[in-house]
Amino acid sequence: MPKLYSARDVLKTLQRAGFIIVSQKGSHIKLKGVFKNHICIVIVPNHKQIAKGTFESILKQADMSHLEFESYYR
Repeated sequence: MPKLYSARDVLKTLQRAGFIIVSQKGSHIKLKGVFKNHICIVIVPNHKQIAKGTFESILKQADMSHLEFESYYR
């Protein structure tokens, strides 16, 4: 089973990749950044563990592969 990340891990990793937190509404945090020469808006739910499908959606929104995410993750 793949590793499940927390919202804190995902947020820190995306911030290392150049995204910044724009706003928060309830438990959803909106980030904005330029990745691969285009603007990306990413919504991250503030949960202790982000579900696999939700994580895949976050990567798709960020136009990022698993390997790219792992390269920014510490």
